[in-house]
Amino acid sequence: MTSNASLSAPPRRTRGIVLLALAVLGLASALFVVRRPLMMSAPVCMAGRWHGCFDTFNGVVLMTLVALPLAALVVWALARRRRAAGVTSAWRKSLAEVGMVHGTVPFLWLTMMPGAGAGVVPGRLSLVPLRDLVTMGPLGIAGNLLVFASLGFFAPMRFAALASLPRVLALAAGCSVLVETAQYVLRLDRVSSVDDVLVNTTGAVLAALASRRWWRTSSHTSATCRAA
Repeated sequence: MTSNASLSAPPRRTRGIVLLALAVLGLASALFVVRRPLMMSAPVCMAGRWHGCFDTFNGVVLMTLVALPLAALVVWALARRRRAAGVTSAWRKSLAEVGMVHGTVPFLWLTMMPGAGAGVVPGRLSLVPLRDLVTMGPLGIAGNLLVFASLGFFAPMRFAALASLPRVLALAAGCSVLVETAQYVLRLDRVSSVDDVLVNTTGAVLAALASRRWWRTSSHTSATCRAA
């Protein structure tokens, strides 16, 4: 048993390194593509101005990327504290918690940003499925897929109770419905669309599938500990 475990460890480590390298490469490629729009917001954001930075898509994305080193530092601090306290899976729990927050809050901020007619234009509903999907465009669809992607990816890694696709689907759908309801009630000059809920939920489920090998192990470990 020990020899099998020792033989399986290097391939797992290699797969992890390959996945990390691919993730870094993908992030670098995405940054290269959008570097010009992001750098347009850099002077305003670096000057600490609210208008033109935190109320624009480019500004929010730029500040999210700038805050990545801080997020990594928070992960390290939480993991170190947990390891000192003897908590198991300290790095996984810390990464999942920070990843959920850092990857979700900026998108929620963007979805709740008011339009030009906020407070004046009445709330608008679109309850016919797939009607708005054709008008979103590739960027709109990609953005909606990412709104709760971090939640879908990290939540099952952190909470064993969420380690199933139906539960991730229910969580993402519930959060998306709350966002769309808030947009309507607060009259943010946005269309509260059922298609947004569908695409948000799809993004969370796809992200959960991408992290499934990690959260299934977490769920299985918790069940084993309870049985013991």
